[in-house]
Amino acid sequence: MDSLFALWDLLLRGHEGDPFLLFWSKEGLRALLILALFWGVSRLAVNMLRRWRQTLSTDSGLEDEDTVIVRLSPYLSRLFVVYGAYLAIGSLPLHEKVAMVISGAVFIVLVAIAGNVLFIFIDEIMNRYVARQQDTAGALMSRQMMPVAQKIMSLFLMGAALIVILKHFNYDIISLVTALGIGSLAIGMAAKDTLAHMISGFTIMLDRPFRIGDRIQLVGGQIGDVADIGLRSTKIKTLDNQLLIIPNSDLCNTMLTNQAFPDRRVKGRVNIGVAYGSDVEKVKRVLVATALEVNLVLSDPVPEAYFVAFGDSDLNMSLFFWVADYSTLFGTTDLVNSLILHRFAEQSIEIPFPIRTVRMEQ
Repeated sequence: MDSLFALWDLLLRGHEGDPFLLFWSKEGLRALLILALFWGVSRLAVNMLRRWRQTLSTDSGLEDEDTVIVRLSPYLSRLFVVYGAYLAIGSLPLHEKVAMVISGAVFIVLVAIAGNVLFIFIDEIMNRYVARQQDTAGALMSRQMMPVAQKIMSLFLMGAALIVILKHFNYDIISLVTALGIGSLAIGMAAKDTLAHMISGFTIMLDRPFRIGDRIQLVGGQIGDVADIGLRSTKIKTLDNQLLIIPNSDLCNTMLTNQAFPDRRVKGRVNIGVAYGSDVEKVKRVLVATALEVNLVLSDPVPEAYFVAFGDSDLNMSLFFWVADYSTLFGTTDLVNSLILHRFAEQSIEIPFPIRTVRMEQ
């Protein structure tokens, strides 16, 4: 470094009256060296990351690390270069106001790049966690919550960056925070219903009583598949292809049935009456055997038939069976009912019509 400064002095001796060369004295050379040093460090860092990526690409189990490197490499390179420019500008003998304007602009760019690096790093951590834990009932975050978490994280990082920039320019941060607090209180009072829906949306996403794609039944009897879980409302697509839009606060404070938990299996039931005098045990065997003939009916748990009540004109029987997916229950019930008619006809089991006996007295 000293030898370079000595060479620079020799070059300046013949141009002592030249203002341009006087400006680029030792401070100018130091600024150029700082900028060149950090540019070289950025190139070295990028090359190291590329080599690491090539090494990781040979291992099929490290795709996530490869994605992180691809996303971070350009921002890390810019971070080193801009930081070097910031230090280089600080070493130049510029006018105080000019130096403050130029260094301030570079500092803002530096904070923006650092914020992007932090956002990518945190976002990759959350993506990995969700990818590994989304099917776990006790997971703290689901895939549906990722867009909301990303927005909150970006707002937090922008707020932190704004505070850092204002502090750099010697602005009063306390007054800004106080003003933001008062403004937030006023907005909260004016939009309390919207905030209630949003808080309920966070509760649904954290508690996870249902997920997108689950079939739920509401207290009013409506049945549908969850199409979307938003901040303000949840959209449910009914079985007749209509879309229910329910505010999250209403959905959070009501009772519902999730047919997809603990798994997608569901029990079907067929009620049927047979004539008085029928062999009840034979009817049970025929009902169970008929259910097992349908391919969609599970053999484990095995179907069960019960004699449940004495009717006015028949013996009330019930057949219970299981299917692997609740979406096939309606079609499976149709197949079971149709086959029961054929088997009862073959076995001479009568399904009676309602009978009324009328006695007329003088």
